[in-house]
Amino acid sequence: MPQFSAADVVARTLQAPLVPVFYHADAAHAQDVVRACYAGGVRVFEFTNRGLQAFEVFQELAKLTTELPELILGIGTIYTAADAERFIGAGAAFVVQPVTTAEVAGTCRAHGVAWVPGALTPNEIYAAQQLGAGLVKIFPGNLVGPDYVRALRGPMPQVPLMVTGGVEPTTASLSEWFGAGVNAVGIGSQLFKGAADPATITGHVAPLMQFLSSFNN
Repeated sequence: MPQFSAADVVARTLQAPLVPVFYHADAAHAQDVVRACYAGGVRVFEFTNRGLQAFEVFQELAKLTTELPELILGIGTIYTAADAERFIGAGAAFVVQPVTTAEVAGTCRAHGVAWVPGALTPNEIYAAQQLGAGLVKIFPGNLVGPDYVRALRGPMPQVPLMVTGGVEPTTASLSEWFGAGVNAVGIGSQLFKGAADPATITGHVAPLMQFLSSFNN
């Protein structure tokens, strides 16, 4: 069984609602980035399956969960049940998709692992919920903007939503998205732009996490 249940993962994501979305082919550098984010208050981290070394690097990242006991490490950019199975076996606590597929949903359900599918339209969000998603990723967020989420909240007030794409690592951007009704955000390369070393990453992430903790209270 996974260290964290699917319900735990969703609950903890909503508590620490900024999720870095990251890929790097060098395992040591990737570990440094995860440590730096953790030091800044991040507890949920998405490594993406976007390069030839993704699986090998993820295996090394998974070793950090003994060093960083509250770390919830997941894998993103998953399309097939076979890939989901492989990364869950390597320690993924959650699986993120850019799309919604029933086969990946089934694999996650069989292993008791949180499944975060990608969706955009009300039909897609509803279909993801029907397949068991405890958290639905709106992607790409930059194409729709916070007003779209605000409009969704009329007919879909209770669906936990995470937006990826179009969220900037600033308090202004976070205020806009969370004010519109999102429950969590994923931020990729913008979070690490201009951050050449771990201390810089920690210094960049920490005030954002602090802001979100006060914003949500």
